[in-house]
This record gives sequence, C-alpha cells and structure tokens, in this order.
Amino acid sequence: MIVEMKNIRKHFEGLEVLKDISFGVDSGEVVSIIGPSGSGKSTLLRCATFLETIDGGEIIYMGKRAAHTDESGRAVYVHHRELRQFRAYCGLVFQQFNLFPHYNVLQNLIDAPIEVQHRNRDEAEQTAMELLKKMGIADKAKAYPYQLSGGQQQRVAIARALAMKPEILFFDEPTSALDPELTGEVLKVIRQLAEEKMTMVVVTHEMSFAKAVSNRVIFMADGLIVEHGDPREVFENPHEDRTRQFLRVFDR
Repeated sequence: MIVEMKNIRKHFEGLEVLKDISFGVDSGEVVSIIGPSGSGKSTLLRCATFLETIDGGEIIYMGKRAAHTDESGRAVYVHHRELRQFRAYCGLVFQQFNLFPHYNVLQNLIDAPIEVQHRNRDEAEQTAMELLKKMGIADKAKAYPYQLSGGQQQRVAIARALAMKPEILFFDEPTSALDPELTGEVLKVIRQLAEEKMTMVVVTHEMSFAKAVSNRVIFMADGLIVEHGDPREVFENPHEDRTRQFLRVFDR
C-alpha cells in the first residue's frame, strides 16, 4: 500500500469539510475521486500531500505513519525532518498549473530536484529533458510559461511533479482550467502514465475518463465518501441515491 488515509477529519472555522474519510491506494493503482464542488475533494488531496494539516485521523505512507491522533484527540505529525521524506513520496498537480513565471520550462523542472533533493544538476537536466520529450514538449524547454498554451503548461506541471520521482501522483482537477481540445492533450498524458502503472489519485469531472482509466472510483459529497468501487459498477449501477443524483447531471 502506497498511502492509507484513516478516519481523516478536517474543519475550517467550525465548518467540517472532511468527515471520517478512509481510503488507501495500492502501487500501480489509479483511483479517481468524483463529486460535486464543495464536497471536500481538493481538501482531501491537500491533506494527503501535507499542504493542509488534518484535525484527526491517520496518514500512512509506505507502511510508515506520518500523522496520527493522540490520546487528547489532537492530530500529531512526525518531526519536520521526517516529514520531508513523506513529502517526497507524493507529488501534486494543481488546477492552475502553479508554474514559476520567472523560470523557463527547464528551470521549473530542475529547481526542486536540485534545491530540495540535492541532485546533481546534469542528472536533473537529463531527467527533465526526458520528461519533456515524454510530454511532447521538449522543444519548449527554453520557453517561459506565458509563451505556452494551457495544455502545454499543464504538461509542464505534470513533468515537474514527475521530476521529483514520487511514489504517487495526485491530480486536482487537472483539466478544469482548459478548453475541450486542450483537455484531451492532458488526459492523453495521464492515460499514458496509467498504462505505465504510475500510482495516481485523480480528482476529476471527466466521467468518461474516470470510467475508462480508473481501477477504482470514489464518490464524495458533503465531506463523506458516499460510494466507492469498480468504475463500471459505480457509473452503471450506483447503490446510493446521492450518487445517482450526481451522475444524472452528466447523462443529460
């Protein structure tokens, strides 16, 4: 098991956003998370990647516990030096790309491997160029983000996450800022990663993609996992009324 999230709770200013969420992801598995806006999907990813702290529950990576709830009911994390290793297990691709505008594409890819992981510059550049070639944008290595289309920027963002060599990659609605044509470019890349058995968790509104590529689908609503299971079962024969209600919108 790459990651396990157990009984995760998170609130903001008294509003409970995640309510006792539990799931795990095995090596090579693709898990899609679907659900209405405001259901807690993005917050769950931010907690899984340590960008947000949980209020309760347990986070386990590679069999090691990164956070747990102590006897007083408070969430406790490992020391920040240990947490650095846990952060290295995971990568996150955002909706809005989040590239450094003052860096060219190659610099965006090599900055963290060199500064955070202390990797050799030549090795980092070689890895970066291999990833850009894989994304079909090796010719854009010296370009700046403003010179790229949205689809190209998102492919750079995926390459940047992969450059850190994570065990698992999280995607937070990676196509929501793109038009349909550019959406296809990015989904093709994620599909290719799935074929290569990259472990991934994908928050998405692309239902046909989730059905075709995922090993499992999780449906979230109101901070809860309402239903999860085999994609065909969830999409074609959902057990819960709330799931059916949500999917009807996409069948119109």
